[in-house]
Amino acid sequence: MISGATAPVTSNPPARVRYLIQGLASEETREQSLDVLCKNRLAYGNLAVLLWNSFGTMRVLLKCVASHPNTKIPFIRATTFLNTMNNERSYECLRITSLGVIGSLAKVQDPEVIEYLLSTQIFPSCLRCMEVGKTLSRTVSTFIIYRILLSEKGLKYCFILAERYLSVSQCLGKLVENLTEDDAENLPQLLKNIIGCYLRLSENKRTRPQLSSYFPWKFLDHKYANIIRSDPKVLADLRQLVCNLRTSKSFTIHCTDEPPTSSDSPGLSIP
Repeated sequence: MISGATAPVTSNPPARVRYLIQGLASEETREQSLDVLCKNRLAYGNLAVLLWNSFGTMRVLLKCVASHPNTKIPFIRATTFLNTMNNERSYECLRITSLGVIGSLAKVQDPEVIEYLLSTQIFPSCLRCMEVGKTLSRTVSTFIIYRILLSEKGLKYCFILAERYLSVSQCLGKLVENLTEDDAENLPQLLKNIIGCYLRLSENKRTRPQLSSYFPWKFLDHKYANIIRSDPKVLADLRQLVCNLRTSKSFTIHCTDEPPTSSDSPGLSIP
């Protein structure tokens, strides 16, 4: 219960507004806090700034909208701002917050959500975020693509047009080429998502030769395998990916636990 929730915000605005914003974090006080803030939004000119800069508030509000059955699909359809190429901090924060909400929806593998994601521009928008975003937004957008590809409808959507499949494989390739070890916190998850996407794409035997043509050899560097070494599932997925791509004439690679025969060998053993 928000004490004195009906009191006007004009009484000590900064302290009062901050108190109400804190109330948005709790399910018990969120509705009351939001109601008071809305009714008094004109009484405090910097309310939007406080909401934007307060930790986790936008994420909470967006999750509320995205989780409600009557608003989650309209929300997904309204996320056209993900197409922006602007890389300023404010846009990156909005990008990360929005992608986080969409990612939480995709994570549950709800067929209805996946279907609507495919009917909107979320898929190409995520590819664009993978190109222009920072490491965290790249990680989340790659996760969304991965979760979409895990569904049969999503995989079919990717392969139904050659241009679409090529855009995905090329985007993943560019993502790997631009990998840096500066963001140690998010890099393992990003690698996991990239491997998941490639593994799913490699399941299509007909397009494996094309996939291997766009597969970045840099990704087979031992340093990346070492980063994911602590995750047996991801390491197993990487081994399987290597084995799948082995079938392509243009991709010759070791698929054993033996070390490469020499440092100049084009093959790789996954540790």
